[in-house]
Amino acid sequence: MVACPVAFRASPTVPMVASAEATLGRHLARRLVQVGVGDVFAVPGDFNLALLDHLIAEPGLRLVGCCNELNAGYAADGYARAKGVGACAVTFTVGGLSVINAIAGAYSENLPVICIVGGPNSNDHGTNRILHHTIGLPDFSQELRCFQPVTCHQVVINNLDDAHEQIDKAIATALKESKPVYISVACNIPSVSHPAFSHEPIPYCLAARKSNKMGLEAALQATVEFLNKAVKPVMVAGPNLRVAKAGAAFEELADASGYAVAIMPSAKGLVAETLPRYIGTYWGAVSTAFCTEIVESADAYLFAGPIFNDYSSVGYSFLLKKEKAVIVQPDRVTVGNGPTFGCVMMKDFLTELGKRVRKTKRNTTAYENYKRIFVPQGQPPESEPGEPLRVNVLFNHIQQMLTGDNAVIAETGDSWFNCQKLKLPDRCGYEFQMQYGSIGWSVGALLGYAQGASEKRVIACIGDGSFQVTAQEVSTMLRCGQKSIIFLINNGGYTIEVEIHDGPYNEELTAAIETATGLKQDCLCFIEVIVHKDDTSKELLEWGSRVCSANSRPPNPQ
Repeated sequence: MVACPVAFRASPTVPMVASAEATLGRHLARRLVQVGVGDVFAVPGDFNLALLDHLIAEPGLRLVGCCNELNAGYAADGYARAKGVGACAVTFTVGGLSVINAIAGAYSENLPVICIVGGPNSNDHGTNRILHHTIGLPDFSQELRCFQPVTCHQVVINNLDDAHEQIDKAIATALKESKPVYISVACNIPSVSHPAFSHEPIPYCLAARKSNKMGLEAALQATVEFLNKAVKPVMVAGPNLRVAKAGAAFEELADASGYAVAIMPSAKGLVAETLPRYIGTYWGAVSTAFCTEIVESADAYLFAGPIFNDYSSVGYSFLLKKEKAVIVQPDRVTVGNGPTFGCVMMKDFLTELGKRVRKTKRNTTAYENYKRIFVPQGQPPESEPGEPLRVNVLFNHIQQMLTGDNAVIAETGDSWFNCQKLKLPDRCGYEFQMQYGSIGWSVGALLGYAQGASEKRVIACIGDGSFQVTAQEVSTMLRCGQKSIIFLINNGGYTIEVEIHDGPYNEELTAAIETATGLKQDCLCFIEVIVHKDDTSKELLEWGSRVCSANSRPPNPQ
């Protein structure tokens, strides 16, 4: 994960721009490059064609044509995970309403995605005309209204006088809030010259949010006193470490304190799993072995950036107590039952807390307790010749493949649980979409992530049902020359498959992996793995029953 840029970067001088380039389209393109966007994922349509011409013409900016708008949005999501910010470009309404599900997912995961829409001709607004690609009403605001709940800022640009200000504010807001934004540009103005675009965009800094010094000091004093009273405190990393850019500060605190360290499932990949006192994933009843017992029996737990929803809490079945918790969010800290200290930035807080606990006696009690009760998990039994392939065998092979030059993308479903058990080497990336859980997300996200992290070979684990939703984008991966490895885990029809052909599937898997990592190491590799329809992880069975129980609660008496 790469932190978002904090400034629009440009040379100290502000050179003149050739009149042919002094347009809104080139201004937007230059701004995208300045903040770190090198690829825009797009689907052409008649309302955005002129704008796309300007994006294509910008040095340092590549237009990646996608098969549909939903996939373009997923790709921008994946790119933002790799590079810190992503962008997609679609056409009005018919494209905008198609991409909106992906934008909603990016919003839920706190990803700065710039969604650019080619809008109607500026002369058509307010004319009572009905346009194609709309729902047949003369009011063109439907798309804007749909985007308002799933973006943190929206602009509709129909004239050039303040277009540069609107674009800059939207992009700056995306970076500051770490959320998607919506930019609609009338189709007839991207190519029009205007004095506002006669110079290179003037660089300006996005000021980092700072902690209130008194609030920070009060939060630190309360937390140190709270933790020093504890006998066996633990630390748990949450997904909001990403938006706070506080992963390194969390690791420094872990080193200084001596506390046992766990992660919430959606924080996997945000802190190193090679930390000396790392005990695994805390996910309630489906946690890594012995992790739940240590976390829930602690007399103090510091959660950094948690999101407690029905998925992460396994149907609200956590056995945690508020009075034992220090909850650190990106801009506030709550100690026990109170108080809450606002305007305290997580990165500042964790950094300073690390300095203070280092001066006191390190407390390794929880980790020592973990070592006392820990029993190593067994290896899956060796497969018999001709035995159908098992999922646990597959993931044992994937574990052996992983290095710091890889990243893992896990699709919604059983891949969540099987990938969660992988031990990530240092620098190995990891992404999945836990909060939104949109099936099919991983295919588009794989395209975007691999485009943004070309130095890594990405391994994606995708179920056959999810893959069918967005399979088209594999063609784009091929066109972009990507080298990812897709494991398609097909449990949809094993019974009939074995009747057609039963064979040495485990040997075939080994041979396929050897080919993918050897002769075809610079190619996109697709490995379909046929497994039994009931071959699921025990964690999925446990998690599913608990989430189902939470969903099926009867109405409370009114």
